[in-house]
Amino acid sequence: MAFLEHDPEAFAAAAAAGFVAAHGDLVQQVPGGVVRTTRSGTDEVAVVIGGGSGHFPAFGGLVGPGLAHGAVLGNIFASPSAHQVADVARCAEQGRGVLLSYGNYAGDVLQFSAGAARLRQNGIPVRSVAVTDDISSAPPEEASKRRGIAGDLVVFKIAGAAAAAGHDLDTVARVADAANAATRSLGVAFSGCTLPGADQPLFRVPEGRMSIGLGIHGEPGLEDVDVPTARGLAELLVGRLLEEVPGGGSPQGRRVIAILNGLGAFKYEELYVVFDEVRRGLAGRGLQLVDAKVGEFCTSFEMSGLSLTLFWPDEELEALWRAPARSAGYLQGSPTDGALRAVDLSDRASREPDGPGSDLPEAAEQSRAYVPLIRRALETLSRTVDEHADELGRIDAVAGDGDHGLGMQRGAHAALAAARSVGDAGAGAGTTLRRAADAWADEAGGTSGALWGLILGSVADAIGNATAPTAEAVRRGARDACARVMAQGGAHEGDKTLVDALAPFAATLDRDPAIPLDVAWTRAAEAARQGADGTAAMLPTLGRARTHGAKSVGTPDPGAVSFALIVTALGDLMAIPTTAH
Repeated sequence: MAFLEHDPEAFAAAAAAGFVAAHGDLVQQVPGGVVRTTRSGTDEVAVVIGGGSGHFPAFGGLVGPGLAHGAVLGNIFASPSAHQVADVARCAEQGRGVLLSYGNYAGDVLQFSAGAARLRQNGIPVRSVAVTDDISSAPPEEASKRRGIAGDLVVFKIAGAAAAAGHDLDTVARVADAANAATRSLGVAFSGCTLPGADQPLFRVPEGRMSIGLGIHGEPGLEDVDVPTARGLAELLVGRLLEEVPGGGSPQGRRVIAILNGLGAFKYEELYVVFDEVRRGLAGRGLQLVDAKVGEFCTSFEMSGLSLTLFWPDEELEALWRAPARSAGYLQGSPTDGALRAVDLSDRASREPDGPGSDLPEAAEQSRAYVPLIRRALETLSRTVDEHADELGRIDAVAGDGDHGLGMQRGAHAALAAARSVGDAGAGAGTTLRRAADAWADEAGGTSGALWGLILGSVADAIGNATAPTAEAVRRGARDACARVMAQGGAHEGDKTLVDALAPFAATLDRDPAIPLDVAWTRAAEAARQGADGTAAMLPTLGRARTHGAKSVGTPDPGAVSFALIVTALGDLMAIPTTAH
């Protein structure tokens, strides 16, 4: 992807800093992302968007008057953390509630949902709209499972215009939902993209071929065809999109808005050539093209490809679409910047603890005595992830975006650093593991970040700080972890996810409380390994791999594999007494 050498771990942060420096008239940096530099004269519902980095101008480039009020910026192709979501929303909100909007990816859904829960706990009303415009990612009867691609722009624009018009939170959420329901997209690629620091693209398209139905996180397409002419490509995109017209019926005579989106390396001149053919194709089918946008609105690093979005507005939505807006990546009409005022965010700092020693709960001496064991466990965990990161990435690239190993490394390293820091400040065992869990979720982002935050957090809650950790508490923590992961992620055994290793692990660990924990743990780890191995034969039904189900058969789920590797490595540390002492 990059022509110059960069530290992959610092790439997203450096890009965000440069973006803010270049567009200081529009955005300012806050913990977790960016918010507007100015604010309207009257308070508005805050529209907060976000997702992984690597898609510019989504998401920070769509923050500005008439568009979003803030954007949460995750790491490269990884959803931001719940902490980031809550922090950006607190900085953006104006007392009228927050609309969260993001692409419908498992990690984003988990993290934005958790962020919304944090905001509600602080008395801030929240609504959420996940964008589901990509027709290639699920059939019409499963439209709620579709992922969001360039249709993000439509939903964000409609929501931002409704907020600017002074509408309340329920109305802003309603029109955003309506815009999502009226939007369909399909993309193609001629080459894959390469993550910073990687030496090869996430997927390759054979020379002379084109991949249809790609994802914006480097997921490969669903089918490869010979590269067509510009007219042939336009016919393919228009034809497939018109097979599914919102509301049903014939598209003839309908008003439609078209967005031709470049994915990073497809030149504007070629985009315009293709768009001319798209225009002809729509007109030839009797549609009224009432507006069009051609450019880069949701990219995938340097992927060579494009997507076509068709938006079918009613009168209300069309008026909101035409409302003025201005951001670093989008301009519509002439926003009245003179009515804006500067924003003072001095009182909007994160409401989370400020440092390792801040607000530490009291802990019994027996609990603090186990902190060194927790740190050794996290050291073992981190070392295990490092040793297998490349293989985990390779497994993930078969039907995903190939970043599972990198995400696990970010999370494990952050968890270990947090445990070391807070343990030195006198925390108990439960608090040490809780801060490690939060650090993992915050730094890793994505699905694995959310799930490992739940897993470690569940064990932390079970062992607490009042006594020394017990075998029964560890077993209860594993049970709770499995229940929480299944409840929040929606996965069950057989869906080809981490649950296929976690569920048998928790069940085996809990089977006979009389068995010493280290013995039970070894048996449970073997059950987890068998569960992970068993996922190789499965078709995925959830997550990014679901779209490429057949390609993943024969390869185990990376989340299940990493879980099994970790619990196996931790076995020697589990000689914990049955009762507290």
